[in-house]
Formats: sequence, structure tokens, C-alpha cells
Amino acid sequence: MYGTSKRKTNDDGIRHRFRVRVTNVAGRWSGKAKSRLGIGLALALVTPLGFAFKFYRGPWHVWFNDYGAGLLYEVFWILVFLFLWPTRHALRRIAAWVFGVTCALETLQLWHPPFLEAIRSTFLGRALIGTSFVWWDFPHYVVGTALGYALGLLLLDRHLERELERDQAG
Repeated sequence: MYGTSKRKTNDDGIRHRFRVRVTNVAGRWSGKAKSRLGIGLALALVTPLGFAFKFYRGPWHVWFNDYGAGLLYEVFWILVFLFLWPTRHALRRIAAWVFGVTCALETLQLWHPPFLEAIRSTFLGRALIGTSFVWWDFPHYVVGTALGYALGLLLLDRHLERELERDQAG
């Protein structure tokens, strides 16, 4: 199996783990490696787009700053965790967890203890946990989760399905 860990003893007799190559015998990249490449490229697109939405100052800037950025926030976190576990089975769990945690963070914005206010006073704190509770964020989180899930399926299916067919055929 490609991409799994194996044990090997080096010249000193010390056993250590190493990663099996990510290419198959023919020198082609494995399905998971191709999926991770696609996910990485999608992250490279979604991340600056999310910041652009957050700082946009043109028409409809309130929607882009608050809700459009929230959509991309969901997509971003789904892609981050999908990069670590690029399988369809994991994608379902990732999308559910990202949605659940995001909703919990939104609800947490109703609570304003000093330690959370200190975190929220920084840019990173505002970006990660938010500052004020808004009911209208929840429908946007649903849409963002659906977009992230659909994008994840697109990025996974193209490569993993073909590899599975090749493995079953040969």
C-alpha cells in the first residue's frame, strides 16, 4: 500500500519508521497524493479569497465582510482537515465537525468573559472565534459546509475512484 508507514532497521540496529513512496510502480502519483495536491491548490485559492472578502470595501461590502467570509471560513477548515485525511469517509465527518464547531464558536460569542475578550482583541482572535453573535451566520455556515463538502468530493473523486478501479482490475 502506498503512503503507509513501515518499520525498517538502519545500520546501527535502530528501528525507525519511514514513509513509503507516494508514486506507484509506473512512477505515477498515487490517488491520495494527487488529491492532496488538488486540496493544497484549492487552499491556496480559498485562503487569500477569504481575506479579500474580509477586507473588501466595494458594493455589498457588509455581506462580503461578514457572510461571504463566513462561507469561505467553512470551506477553508474542511479543506485543511481533508488535506490531512483525504478520504470520502473522513470528508463526511470533517464537514459535520467543522459545522458543529463553527456553530459552537458562533454561540460562544454570546459569552464575554475577560479572557475571551483579550483573545478577541487581536486580529487572529477576531478571525478565528469572532466578536458578536448573529443568527444570520448559521444559514451561511450551512451553505459554506455544503460548498466545502462538494468541493472535497470533486477533489477526491477524480483520483481515488480511478485508483480503486485500477486496483480492483489488476
